[in-house]
Amino acid sequence: MPQTLNITAATAEPALLDLPWHLPLEDWPKENIAALPKGLSRHTVRFAHLNDHVIAIKETLFDLAKREYEMLRKLEKLDIPCVEPFAIINNRTDKVGEQLPAVLITRHLKFSLPYRAMWSQGLRDQTAKRLVDALALLLVRLHLIGFFWGDVSLSNTLFRRDAGKFAAYLVDAETGHLYDSRLSNGQRENDLEIARVNIAGELMDLIASGKAASDLEPSAISQRIVDKYHELWKELTATETIPADERWRISRRVERLNELGFDIEELSMVQDAQTSSVKIQPKVVDAGHHARRLLLLTGLDVEENQARRLLNDIDQYRLANQKPGVDEEVLAHQWLSEVFEPVVGAIPQEMTTKLEPAEVFHEVLEHRWYMSENEGKDVSLVEAVRSYIKNVLADRPDEEAMIGSLTTDTVMLADAVPSGLIVVAEDDEDGDWRDKV
Repeated sequence: MPQTLNITAATAEPALLDLPWHLPLEDWPKENIAALPKGLSRHTVRFAHLNDHVIAIKETLFDLAKREYEMLRKLEKLDIPCVEPFAIINNRTDKVGEQLPAVLITRHLKFSLPYRAMWSQGLRDQTAKRLVDALALLLVRLHLIGFFWGDVSLSNTLFRRDAGKFAAYLVDAETGHLYDSRLSNGQRENDLEIARVNIAGELMDLIASGKAASDLEPSAISQRIVDKYHELWKELTATETIPADERWRISRRVERLNELGFDIEELSMVQDAQTSSVKIQPKVVDAGHHARRLLLLTGLDVEENQARRLLNDIDQYRLANQKPGVDEEVLAHQWLSEVFEPVVGAIPQEMTTKLEPAEVFHEVLEHRWYMSENEGKDVSLVEAVRSYIKNVLADRPDEEAMIGSLTTDTVMLADAVPSGLIVVAEDDEDGDWRDKV
């Protein structure tokens, strides 16, 4: 006799009842499955269509599903980049009453990809470094709130493009633990060592399978997460002693933290009369400094580096359109309606799933800069948009719902160079386009 299906969901979604929960995930019919690339997992994982969006379903033990669901909800409330928990389902049985595993359901993160699915023609060294840098920043953010991951790896992370760089999102919180206080140095170093070993192994596996460049150095790249992490942690938490007559360095420290994307909750300053020095200790709130500022100015909710790029364009627009008595918010909304929205609105409907709007805008600006450089004159934004759609975006695969083989880091800019000359533009370490003839 089949048992009663037990569903706990963050959002009321009656369509969940229509999915074939009486079948093991491996046996689900094709009409229910969304063909999206998956990362490595010790569990059976499937993507499924649910109304107008996609969900990720993982079979596991009920206690593990419940714990991870609750952990993801806590991380979400703390504004940590992670997949959105959607539901847990227990008491699944097949048609003859045999027990089936419980499932954890999360929403698929649009425009995100597992690292193994990003490059069909070989993962390059510079791209691998940018992935590791994004993961290092995510790990710092987690440690700042007292979260010990316990299984840090590229496989347990999703990546979204972020103005030439990447933003990392936690996917698997099964082994994680959230403490009430900051982690000890030993706990942080333990997580780092797990990350270093896992990343080295994952990159070795890519090389062995022919999915990574032969000159990729797994040990050097995996060590990079340790070095990058320590660099970020020191900047965010270290106590700094400065001479009393160099108080400008206090403001510079705050600026550096903002440049890294962090806001400061408070700054502790202790003056030492004997040495004529001041000790400063920042207490950071969270990453997202530029994203929060852009959201307040325009209502656009984007990744941190995308926000930085859009804010730079707003600043240029403001300088070119200065009016007495007009404040920043008004000019930002003018920029939104006169610059950003026309660019995004020019993208043909059939191409809107290729990249998210903020990334499209960033790439249009890059494309315009290189067109202007190659033609030796300022190219209008309208010209740049037309050329970008025709020669760049048209050849990109859809990153909102990626199926089959995926893009490399290479795109053609055929319309941005003189006739008869083909330029291939590639991402460099800083996420900028560089020409190779």
